[in-house]
Amino acid sequence: MRYLPLTESDRQEMLAAIGVPDMAALYKDVAADVLLDQAVDLPAFKGEMEVEQIIGGLAAKNLGAGAAPFFLGAGNYSHHIPASADHLIQRSEFLTSYTPYQPEVSQGTLQALFEFQTQVAMITGMEVANASLYDGATAAAEGAMMACRVTRRNKVILSGGLHPHYAEVTATNAKYLDIEIARLPTDPEGNEDLSSEIDDETACVIVQNPGFFGQVRDLSELADACHAKGALLVVAVTEIVSLGAMLSPGDMGADIVAAEGQSLGNALNFGGPHVGLFAVREKYLRQMPGRLAGETDDVEGKRGWVLTLSTREQHIRREKATSNICTNSGLCALAFSIHLTLLGEAGFTRLAEINHANAVSLAERLAGLSRIDLVNETFFNEFTLRLNKPAAGVVDQLAAQGILAGVPASRLYPGEAELENLLILAVTETVTPDDMDRLAGALEEGL
Repeated sequence: MRYLPLTESDRQEMLAAIGVPDMAALYKDVAADVLLDQAVDLPAFKGEMEVEQIIGGLAAKNLGAGAAPFFLGAGNYSHHIPASADHLIQRSEFLTSYTPYQPEVSQGTLQALFEFQTQVAMITGMEVANASLYDGATAAAEGAMMACRVTRRNKVILSGGLHPHYAEVTATNAKYLDIEIARLPTDPEGNEDLSSEIDDETACVIVQNPGFFGQVRDLSELADACHAKGALLVVAVTEIVSLGAMLSPGDMGADIVAAEGQSLGNALNFGGPHVGLFAVREKYLRQMPGRLAGETDDVEGKRGWVLTLSTREQHIRREKATSNICTNSGLCALAFSIHLTLLGEAGFTRLAEINHANAVSLAERLAGLSRIDLVNETFFNEFTLRLNKPAAGVVDQLAAQGILAGVPASRLYPGEAELENLLILAVTETVTPDDMDRLAGALEEGL
């Protein structure tokens, strides 16, 4: 059974319209040895119920976050999401809303984005935040490009403790923009001297805090070093809950904050969609990517909402746009905002305290085991262990026992032999004492 509605005459008409003799001509740039010369070996069509049964059977082979002790992090974190948050975002007026192309008509959407921006600015310690980006990685890339526009320089320094996906996305975006990417060597211990790398050509330094391997650092001196050379400091935050316990990037002197908001209101979702947070100093507002919702008064003096700033190419800016970001993660941003509102300031701080306390408890326990070394001197809810053998094999071994024991560094740094024994563990409020017992026992046995 074919699912393509086009007839042969339809296809011929379309080919003629674009001046192509046949379908094969559309693939002339593809190497002949990778083109299929026969139909894909797939089973014949099945009914809806049969497909559901097959897919359900395949899904049952997965070991999900809620079905086992879960210690995976590395930029994607398992947190408890209140049922009320998920319920509210599924209301039809929220679930079906999209980019406000006629913004002033979409008062509810604009107000929600305004509240979101306010919350992001408050927790990051910055003066202004936009209406969200796609995710943390694209936010970091946008931070690099923005810094180059502001400083009129083209050199970007990436910390060796920056999430490798953030580094790769930034490098990809910079490839055709005449931006030089200086990526420092991987830095598990957090010993790199970023200040010494800054010169008169540096547009910005991008550093993650807490770092990819978990280190927490005071960035105040680095900020001063950047500013002394006329460069900007871009701080990436993959675990936004950390800001409930740590000094904010703004208080440390950051100029741009590029963060991932997934931890609040958004489930793991197999890695997305998520919500990118982006906040800056007010003096750089005009160079900020995306959009900014603002408050105003209407002709009757009543409070209303407008799209104050829209520097994207689809609106009036065209080729002068600061970014080609085409939308905001509106629904994910709303989920973030609802969750943070439910927590409140005290609840957000308490959540961070629980995360840190759980991580400290597990780290102290595991550091006491033989054949295991704790790499970090400081951390929030994520830390790195050095095992006596490759971590990837240990993770697979424990997964077979029903324990998701973290992320081996080798998975994200393939080919770096010195990182093979490193295991990154995240400990959130969802981890129980029993989960810790099972992990510690399994590691002691397996090593």
